[in-house]
Amino acid sequence: MKPLLLRLYREWLKPLALVFLISAPLRSAVVDWNWVPSGSMKPTMVEGDLILVNKLAYDLKVPFTTTLLAQWGDPERGDIVVCNSPKDGIRLVKRVIGLPGDKIQLRNEVLFINDVPQKYTAQEVKPYLRDIFEAPNPLVAVEHLEAAPHLVMVLPNRNSLRNFGPYIVPKGNYFIMGDSRDNSSDSRFFGPVARKEIVGEAKFVIVSFDTARYLLPRFHRFAHPLKFDGV
Repeated sequence: MKPLLLRLYREWLKPLALVFLISAPLRSAVVDWNWVPSGSMKPTMVEGDLILVNKLAYDLKVPFTTTLLAQWGDPERGDIVVCNSPKDGIRLVKRVIGLPGDKIQLRNEVLFINDVPQKYTAQEVKPYLRDIFEAPNPLVAVEHLEAAPHLVMVLPNRNSLRNFGPYIVPKGNYFIMGDSRDNSSDSRFFGPVARKEIVGEAKFVIVSFDTARYLLPRFHRFAHPLKFDGV
């Protein structure tokens, strides 16, 4: 019995433990990947996307903690960040809308930042992207958010919070929202996110599988950048 246990330890348990000891700190502090579980960031991200998260985008933290070792930047308006919800600690993926000190307001779905209304351009949905929306009569537009234009979607048939604020983002905090404005639990509901709770920036989709169609691969979303490219 002992030789068998020793063999299992040498050939399986020891290598697996070594892989864990190396990969776990790397995933915690350097690079990670997350499955997208909901449609709150449609059409930028959809259920079944596996996204790459750069945890060195802004700083370096002690693995498995929010303690900073070094910091070389802060989230910018328009960044898609991964953060811990101030409500329940659940991992979220949202877009940074308001920076510390910003005045945020929503009037009939139009976003105002420091009393300036953002500009919107209606967007035609390409045929190969229509399966992303899966909602009755969605309205899709490009929100020209300073240097970070991106797609947003509203659902006129759904009861939602279409007016909000004005709200001043506190120092050391960020106001985050989902791109699917009528289908997102975000800072409108649970308040801003503290800087230390932002763990990284989502950069691109690694792979994607259609959760509504037996996990069929969405090949057109493989290695798909999250930055809006006009298509």
